[in-house]
Amino acid sequence: MTASKRIVLSSDHAAIDLRQSLAKHIGAMGWEVVDIGPATPESTHYPKHGEAAARHVASGKADLGIILCGTGQGIMMAANKVKGVRCGVCADPFSARMIREHNNANMLSIGARVIGEALALEIVDAFLGAEFEGGRHATRVDMITAIEG
Repeated sequence: MTASKRIVLSSDHAAIDLRQSLAKHIGAMGWEVVDIGPATPESTHYPKHGEAAARHVASGKADLGIILCGTGQGIMMAANKVKGVRCGVCADPFSARMIREHNNANMLSIGARVIGEALALEIVDAFLGAEFEGGRHATRVDMITAIEG
């Protein structure tokens, strides 16, 4: 990976520690990491953090995004409301690879209360190491995009 690749990370209060570990790992891989917080453990609302990261991706400020909350579900739902974002919640490396290869996902969501750090690192590696295959999958991604209106 080259330093020209930029990734945005965000979470709610439940996932700060895991997000910061992932940021270090991804930075060591050569990615430019844009961590948009939060920085403190006070209770916060995951929809605003999912939306903020998704807007970075949709606008081109970041190539990809990784978001985290307790389950990964709520923050993923918020991110997917932003036009141009395809985010999947993953708890295993196979799914993380497939959402990139088959669905051209540009965001990954992880549940910090669902998986541990070691598995999260494997999931991130699978997601970042995969590329969209195109072909028949491009037709399906186009169909998903058409739903956005």
